[in-house]
Amino acid sequence: MCGITGKIYFDKNQKVSLNELNRMTYMIKHRGPDDKGYYINENVGLGFRRLSIIDLKTGHQPMSNHEETIWITFNGEIYNFKELRSELRNKGYRFKTHTDTEVIVHLYQEYGEKCVDYLRGMFAFVIWDDKQKLLFGARDRFGIKPLYYYIDKEKFVWGSEIKSIKASTNIRTDISIESLDYYFTYGYMPRNKSIFSEIEKLKPGHSFLFKPYEKEQLRIKKYWKINFEPDYSKTEAYWKEALYESLNESVKMRMVSDVPLGAFLSGGVDSSTVVSLMSLNSTNPIKTFSIGFKEEKYNELKYARLIADRYKTDHHEFIVEPKSIDLLPKLVRAYDEPFADSSAIPTYYVSKFTRDHVTVALSGDGGDELFAGYDKYTKMQALKKSVYNNKFTNKSLFGPLNKLIPDYLFGKGLTYYLSKDKNNIGAYFCFWKDYERQKIFQKDIKEKLKSNLSENLKLNLLTSTQADFISRMQKLDMQTYMVDDILTKVDRASMMNSLEVRVPLLDHKFAELSFKIPSELKLKGNTKKFLLKDTFKEILPPEIISHKKQGFGVPLKIWFKDDLKTYAFDTLLNESELTGYLDKSYIKEILHNHQKGIRDYSPKIWSLLFLNEWIKQNNI
Repeated sequence: MCGITGKIYFDKNQKVSLNELNRMTYMIKHRGPDDKGYYINENVGLGFRRLSIIDLKTGHQPMSNHEETIWITFNGEIYNFKELRSELRNKGYRFKTHTDTEVIVHLYQEYGEKCVDYLRGMFAFVIWDDKQKLLFGARDRFGIKPLYYYIDKEKFVWGSEIKSIKASTNIRTDISIESLDYYFTYGYMPRNKSIFSEIEKLKPGHSFLFKPYEKEQLRIKKYWKINFEPDYSKTEAYWKEALYESLNESVKMRMVSDVPLGAFLSGGVDSSTVVSLMSLNSTNPIKTFSIGFKEEKYNELKYARLIADRYKTDHHEFIVEPKSIDLLPKLVRAYDEPFADSSAIPTYYVSKFTRDHVTVALSGDGGDELFAGYDKYTKMQALKKSVYNNKFTNKSLFGPLNKLIPDYLFGKGLTYYLSKDKNNIGAYFCFWKDYERQKIFQKDIKEKLKSNLSENLKLNLLTSTQADFISRMQKLDMQTYMVDDILTKVDRASMMNSLEVRVPLLDHKFAELSFKIPSELKLKGNTKKFLLKDTFKEILPPEIISHKKQGFGVPLKIWFKDDLKTYAFDTLLNESELTGYLDKSYIKEILHNHQKGIRDYSPKIWSLLFLNEWIKQNNI
C-alpha cells in the first residue's frame, strides 16, 4: 500500500520542481514509510511513497516499461497479478520485477485504458504515457483507495490525499458552501465532492484521460457499474454453494503477502466469516484484533472471543476510553476535511494496535451493503408502505410533533417514523435535517444555499434505476455511505498507521455474484443478510448469527453527559471557531437538550467538534 501524487503544467517550458514534488510526497509519507521515488520529465512530475508488501526488493516506484516511455505510480494491490503476468509473458512482455505494479504497466501497453477491466483488487494509479503525451488514471470499482485531483488554467495536480495537493504551489483552497451543507446533511463529502471548491475526487469505477496540450483536456469515463440483475431460476442451495466458493477464493487471494498478516475481528457476521475462512485456509493461527468499550451496551468483545476461541486465533484486544477525545486533532489532520463518523476513533485505535503486530489486515467491510444488513432497510421498506405516508398528515401534525416529543417518551424511531413523507424520502438519509440546518447556519450561509437542497443528491440516486426497492437502497449505500464514509474512514485510519487493509467482501467478482441474488433472499422478512448467514452458519458459532447487530458505535452519548461534558461546552461555546458559519445560540440549545435527554445529540456534537477543529487547523 502506498501514496501517490503528481503534477503536470500545460506549458511545456514550465518545469516541475523536485523540491515541490518532494514536499507533496512528504505530506503522505505515512502511507508509505519504506521508500520514496520521483519521476520528472520537464513539465511532468510523479511522486511516490511505498509501504512494502509484495516483492520487497524490486518494487521501487515510479516504475516504467523497458523503453521508459510509460511511467506509473500505483497505490493498492492486484490479487490476480500472477495470472495476468503469465498471460502477458505469453504475449512477449518481459518483466524485471515480481510486482503487480509492472503488470499494470504492460496491461496498459497491451490494452490501453481498457487495462482496468482485467484488474481484480483495490487500486488508484496514474500513468504518464510519454509517447502519446497523456495521463491515464483509474480508481478501483468500489473506491477502496482514494484519488483526488485539482485543475486550473495552468496545471493539473493529483494525490492520494488532499494534503498532498495543497502542498503544491498556487492551489486555491476556497471552502465550498455547498459541500459544507453536504457535510451537515450526510456527515461526509459525497460522490466527487470535497470541502474545497477546486478539489474533486475521482469516483469509484471511473478512469480519466488527461491530455494537457489539447482543448478538451480532461475526460472522465465510467468503466464499471453496480448492476442488480436478480436471477430467479437458481435455488437457495445453488446460491449458498456459489457464495461459499467465491468468498473463500477471495479470502485466499488476499492472504498472499510477503509481510505479517492478520484480521480485524468485531464479532459481527462479516468479520467473523472472513476470520473463519482465513483460519480454514491457514496452517498457522490467524492474528486477530478487536476493540471494545467499558460501556457494556457498546462492547462486542464477547462475540469476537467466540470466534477467537473456536479457531484458536492469536487474539488481541484493546479498550477505548473517553480520553480518546485527545485524538481529535490527529484525526482532523488525517482526514483533511470534515468527517462526522465518530467510529473513526475506534478505527484508528484498532489500526494502530494491529500495526504493532502486522503490516496487512483483512476486514469484513461491505457485507451490510451487499446483503442488506442495515436496520434502515427494514425501516425504509415499512415506511414506504406506511398508512402515515401522506403529505397532509405529516406536514400538519406529525412533522411538528417529531421536533417536540423527547426520545425517552416514545423513542425516536416512532416519532421519526410518523413524521416522514414518501415524497421527501431523501430526508430519511439526513444527518442534520433540513429544519435543523436552517436553524444552525448563519443568515449569509443560508442565502448562498437557497437553491441547494442536499437531500436531493441521494433521492436522485435512489430513483435513477428500475431495480426493486431494496436493491436500489443497496446501490445507493455503495455509491455514497460505503465509499465516502466507511471506506474513507478505514483508509485514513489505517494508512495514518501505515497499515494495509484488504476487503474480501468487496472483491468485484464476489459482488457481481451477489447482484444476481434476489433481494428476497437477502432481506427475508425481518431477517437481514439471510442468505449470507445461512451460507456460513456451519463455520460460525450460533451466537454470531443470532445476536443483534451493534455496529462500530462509540459511547459518545454517555461521554458527553459525563467525562466530556465540560470539554464540549467549553470548546463549542467559549473557544469556538464556528461563529463565522453557525448560530451559537442553536449550538447551546443542542448541548443543553442533550444533557436533558430530550434527544441523543452526541453524533451532532461530535460533528461540530470535528468541524471546529478542522476550521482551526486550516485557519479559515
